[in-house]
Amino acid sequence: MNDALEIAGKQFSSRLMIGTGKYRAPDEMIAAIEASGAEIITVAIRRLDLSNPNAKTILDHIDWERYTILPNTAGARTADEAIVTAKLARELTGSDWVKLEVQPDPDSLLPDPVDTFLAAEALVKDGFVVLPYIHADPILARRLEDVGCATVMPLGSPIGSGQGIFTREEIELIIEQANVPVVVDAGIGVPSEASQSLEIGADAVLINTAIARAADPVLMADGFRLGVEAGRKAYLAGRIAQQKFASPSSPVAGVVHA
Repeated sequence: MNDALEIAGKQFSSRLMIGTGKYRAPDEMIAAIEASGAEIITVAIRRLDLSNPNAKTILDHIDWERYTILPNTAGARTADEAIVTAKLARELTGSDWVKLEVQPDPDSLLPDPVDTFLAAEALVKDGFVVLPYIHADPILARRLEDVGCATVMPLGSPIGSGQGIFTREEIELIIEQANVPVVVDAGIGVPSEASQSLEIGADAVLINTAIARAADPVLMADGFRLGVEAGRKAYLAGRIAQQKFASPSSPVAGVVHA
């Protein structure tokens, strides 16, 4: 069955995207990425040490021919900072793809809807393939799609919190109206929550902290791979309707009575 995830004309067999922050060691990160089966790897450009050209960064540990590198603007507090970071990322990676993040509050790390929209509009006009991280706001998601964003990436709950999907109803509304892929990003803590995201029709999920800070990141990455695959298959198969009362699973006609 050909069930590829398509973003901006590019197809991927995996619906699990993975981040590169918070790992204890580069070898652990690479092993977890391999176990996840992910093809899209996001890297925080502002958090790379670029002061020493001879020092290795995360980018030096990733096989660029095997994975699609998705630079992100994490750490940007304003639209202007995000735009500058995206342009730096394009110079550094040669890629027009960018995961747009604008987070003015360092405590909550919640995305700024106004500056996210302004940055997205400017970056799309500048030829970027923009994947914006947003609140689970159906109106904002539609506006971002209208200005040309390649996906929308609503949060399930705050970044790194592991609280799961608190915004299910809003995400379902976004999925219902979207004509671009919907990627649930942030807050997912375990594979069952990733599976739930795919079950309700999300096109993909992006996971970082839940894998990187697990006691066994490689095993957790494999678990997320399976969870995403199961959730997508359940969505395609079509779940049964929920009912108020029980329904017998075996035939009731012709039953022998004492």
